[in-house]
Amino acid sequence: REILDAFIRHRREVVTRRTIFDLRKARDRAHILEGLTVALANIDEMIELIKTSASSDEARQRMLARQWEPGLVRSLLSASGADVSKPEKLDPGIGLGDNGYQLSEAQAQQILEMRLSRLTGLEQEKLTDEYKELLTTILGLIEILEDPARLLAVIREELVKLREDFGDERRTLIQANQDELDTLDLIEPEDVVVTLSHTGYAKRQPASIYRAQKRGGKGRSASALKDEDFVERLWIANTHDTLLTFTSTGRVYWLKVYQMPDAGPNARGKPIVNLLPLQEGEKVQAILPVAEYSADRFVFFATENGTVKKTPLTEYAYQLQKGKIAIGLADDDALVDVQITDGDSDILLFASNGKTVRFDENTVRSTGRTASGVRGIRLAKGEKVVSLIVRDGDGDILTATERGYGKRTELAEYPRKGRGNQGVIGIKCSERNGELVGAVQIGEQHELMLISNQGTLVRTRAAEVAKVGRNTQGVTLIRLPDDEKLVGLVRLDAEDDEGGIANGEAHAGPDASSGAGEAHQASEDAAPDNE
Repeated sequence: REILDAFIRHRREVVTRRTIFDLRKARDRAHILEGLTVALANIDEMIELIKTSASSDEARQRMLARQWEPGLVRSLLSASGADVSKPEKLDPGIGLGDNGYQLSEAQAQQILEMRLSRLTGLEQEKLTDEYKELLTTILGLIEILEDPARLLAVIREELVKLREDFGDERRTLIQANQDELDTLDLIEPEDVVVTLSHTGYAKRQPASIYRAQKRGGKGRSASALKDEDFVERLWIANTHDTLLTFTSTGRVYWLKVYQMPDAGPNARGKPIVNLLPLQEGEKVQAILPVAEYSADRFVFFATENGTVKKTPLTEYAYQLQKGKIAIGLADDDALVDVQITDGDSDILLFASNGKTVRFDENTVRSTGRTASGVRGIRLAKGEKVVSLIVRDGDGDILTATERGYGKRTELAEYPRKGRGNQGVIGIKCSERNGELVGAVQIGEQHELMLISNQGTLVRTRAAEVAKVGRNTQGVTLIRLPDDEKLVGLVRLDAEDDEGGIANGEAHAGPDASSGAGEAHQASEDAAPDNE
């Protein structure tokens, strides 16, 4: 129905514009014929005027200076309307009046150029018949423009004529052909790790090359980077997904995952500025993998200053090569994360000082792309939001700090309160732990990928991380040298031991040597402090 409505609107516009064009041409021609008909009605006076004039210019001026007997024109125009054949922008004094007919410049010029052969009876009759036919045509064109029912009738008549002329059996054979394949049909669906370095180098590599390790493992290199660069963000996505890429200017760009350069652990990748039409000084701050643009889904934003915003996912379905505005950002603010929601989820925001706030998504109304959002968490001076979680079932919350410590905590320990408050302690950010760098919601079936600022990546099973209360410091997740810090973590589904993860390398840290050692470390690290 929508396609048919759009087609009818299109045909209305086409027929209307064509009718206006035809009406303008018909009126111009009728105006000339009208002048010639008046000249024929006054032929003897016209010939005498031309013979007694010194030049054609003088004859034309004498024609324009007097009123002429309209003859047949009066009766024809009285039946159709005095102004029906008048061209646009014609002086109101030109044409049929109470005292006769006033010729125009164009009519006078045509009378001077008229051949003597037009004075024969047959030629005069042809000229009069053409004028009458044009008046009828003009009335018909005006009816099309003024009567919507007549306009639709014309559209229908033309479609019926098309069916009669071209409605034969199809002679071209339509069949499946490999030439009709889309580029995406040639790309094998595969889960990949997409990484983005601090200086803007992006790449993808199969998630299966990283084998799961015991808690506290040293990991393996995820990227070969220069000393001044480090891996800043990573995402797990499918090669068929689209990456909604949100930048520091509050704009969004679109990039297919398979368009990312496929590079090994020892490669830097490709500058993302070569993959997206970024403006000068614009930097990628958040990336959201999207498989389809559902009408009942929303994009939920969180910024470093604690602002949150919710926008329908369909607002980003129409793609522009130059990008479009995604969120209004203050000059001192930056995107932390964006997530897909169903409109009825719980939202958790985590600040760098370990504070956490949990609130109902419905307390944030849906707004357009250019809106700035509302306050999600009230931050202490110098603190910022580091993670956004959209509740996914009742899985535990895993928090991690910059010195490689973290823990699991039951979701129920994070009370749901209104948005805009300072929240509760999610993890103790002591001198040992450092600041909070991220949080994810996990289940027993999940694994974790941890990334350091030197490009070291470790994959470990979530079930091996100790489960303790909110007001604790946690246990060792990854052992880091003094000059290295944890910068991010991401959740992914566990794979079978016989799957792709077996192709990677495994390193077990001292914590993993015995079960008793792990239990002692968990008991010691998880000792609660006064809240």
